[in-house]
Amino acid sequence: MRECPTPKLKVVIVDDEDLARAIIREHLAGHPDIEVAAECANGFEAVKAVSECRPDLIFLDIQMPKLNGFEVLELIEPAPAVIFVTAYDQYALRAFEVHAVDYLLKPVSAERLAQALERARTAQGERLPVAELVRDAREHSKPLERILIRDGSKVHVVPAEKIDYFEAQDDYVCIRTGGKEHLKQETLANLEGLLDQGRFIRIHRSYILNIERLARLELYAKDSRIAILQDGTRLPVSRSGYARLKPLL
Repeated sequence: MRECPTPKLKVVIVDDEDLARAIIREHLAGHPDIEVAAECANGFEAVKAVSECRPDLIFLDIQMPKLNGFEVLELIEPAPAVIFVTAYDQYALRAFEVHAVDYLLKPVSAERLAQALERARTAQGERLPVAELVRDAREHSKPLERILIRDGSKVHVVPAEKIDYFEAQDDYVCIRTGGKEHLKQETLANLEGLLDQGRFIRIHRSYILNIERLARLELYAKDSRIAILQDGTRLPVSRSGYARLKPLL
């Protein structure tokens, strides 16, 4: 009786160091059930490759220019299994907090990589939604310094300090910055807890304002006010929103 061939695991390697990618590729060559579908030198390439190749597993460097490993995860859906690879063991705890299959410290040995692959094979079908992965990572991070917005195959990186305000639009948030608007699949409630509370204030159930953009407040009606931004934009301010704003004025 002929045995069924072992199904291959499609893998993407993401690392900004050529040598690091070469070492992983060399170790993977000894595993016939592994198919390297793509190699990426930065996070933008990784987002594109994952979208096109639909891998089963990513070897993902954490410390990279442009986008780090956790930011890459924020931009991919559905999320494949992840093995984080980095030279900095201080990221180990956070890597497991985002439910990585395993964590490899550079330089990666063949034996340690083989162990990680075995865990990946066992973990197939047990992946969590990417939104949950990212949320768990964010809860252990400092306030967001930039917002990542995926627009088809493009990724916009917007520094938080350049954002004028956020507006809730059902399951999306409209981000207003420099006269432009971007939509991000996120809830205003989730964003509120991730932003710098000294800069961004929830002025209304539908709006979070960068207070550096506020020019003045005007009384609109009894217990109702309007925030006038430096560019003339007018946003409603609720009673509770005014209570949050008042100490900062």
